[in-house]
Amino acid sequence: MTSGNAAHRLYSVVVFVLLASLDNVAIGLVPPLYGSIATDLGVGTGLIGLVTAVTFLVSAVAAVAWAYVGDRSNRKPLLMAGTLLWAVGTAGSAFAPNYPTFLGAQLVGAVGLGAVGSVGFSVVTDLISPRRRGLVMSFWGLSQGIGTLAGTLLGGLLGSADWRRPFLLLTGVGLAATVAYLLTYDIRRGGSEPELAGALATGGEYDYRISRGDLPRILYRRTNRWLILQGLTAQAAFGSLVWLPVLFAERAQQQGYSTGTATMVGSVFATLFQLGGVFSIVGGLVGDALQRRTLRGRALVASVGILAAVPFYLVLFFVPIRIDVPDGAGAGQVTGAVLASVVTEPTVGFSLLAAVLALALTSANSPNWFALIADVNPPEHRGTVYSLGNLVNGVGRAAGNGLVGLAFTRLGGLFPPPLNFAVGLAAFQLFFLPTGIMYWLASRTAPRDITDVHDLLHARAQNL
Repeated sequence: MTSGNAAHRLYSVVVFVLLASLDNVAIGLVPPLYGSIATDLGVGTGLIGLVTAVTFLVSAVAAVAWAYVGDRSNRKPLLMAGTLLWAVGTAGSAFAPNYPTFLGAQLVGAVGLGAVGSVGFSVVTDLISPRRRGLVMSFWGLSQGIGTLAGTLLGGLLGSADWRRPFLLLTGVGLAATVAYLLTYDIRRGGSEPELAGALATGGEYDYRISRGDLPRILYRRTNRWLILQGLTAQAAFGSLVWLPVLFAERAQQQGYSTGTATMVGSVFATLFQLGGVFSIVGGLVGDALQRRTLRGRALVASVGILAAVPFYLVLFFVPIRIDVPDGAGAGQVTGAVLASVVTEPTVGFSLLAAVLALALTSANSPNWFALIADVNPPEHRGTVYSLGNLVNGVGRAAGNGLVGLAFTRLGGLFPPPLNFAVGLAAFQLFFLPTGIMYWLASRTAPRDITDVHDLLHARAQNL
């Protein structure tokens, strides 16, 4: 559909933002089910954890290819193809009779997921004016956080009796997403840039496309280098957090609960404690406001937020909580008991406060990272830069997810569960320190790079 009225544009933004959560639903789905999948497929839990780590990496590598092609061609067919491929992989996971088939299906799905984030990001930046990039990108990032929460909750609750059911449900969502893409607005590249508005309104067409010769130019921009590299350390910390349901499940088992109930408890607690991510909207708004005062604004907001969050994570992991839920009860009853414990159990309430503050501060990273990529790059480079950043993010997240599992095992010889999980998670949050420093360095280089992009677009507008 090519019409571009306000309602159609709004629908398109909503579709792309909501469907950006799909890859994170898939990421959050598997960790609560590690034990169930491993038992059913006859392998160790570590091998299922390895699947998550490998799919992070494969999805990130595939995203680079998807994004490069997207920056050169029509993006809608790519998004539809990627979504269908992801749905096929999810369905294959649901019906996998053994570990090799499960691994293969997850890898197929990971290749498809690479298109959703990278190509979708390029499209959304062409729908948003620079003044509102932080706000809208906060919804983009929030949708991904909600996707992780939904995956965690879906896996722990719907999959507690049969781990295959959540994958079947997610397959249906993927097919519905393909239909939703068909109805979106065909977004013009560069359509949100003020410098190009006059030329585009009079029939001009922004026909600049990325080429191989542009790749060195992309890496020459100093802000790009910091935005890409920070993901290595940031995602090592974030990647370790997929084990949060395991930490709380271990705490429940320590208090005498059965494995099934403990799995549900871990998923509900982990979901509840990640609600601070909704404050990414505040981080986006603050980034927009400060960016209008200084071109260093977005990067400074991200730097301060990341560094200030570390102490609150440490509190979250080490404060002991008393779990009081009916053992063997259904998902609804367990969820209700956990929610009630926020009021009735002081340690749970205190842990929730620490979690909300930690996630609220680190959530300032996401919208400002997205917005900065759009600010310091011309339209035809954004998908590729995002995907390069996402590749490094994938390496960092895979490392965090995989290495923290090994750390838990090694620490198990020194500390009994769940203390070994708490110590391991706490150690990995220290990766946020170099992340904050790199954002501060990006705040020093961003003003010049943003100005260069403005000048470039002004010059191109004269030629359209």
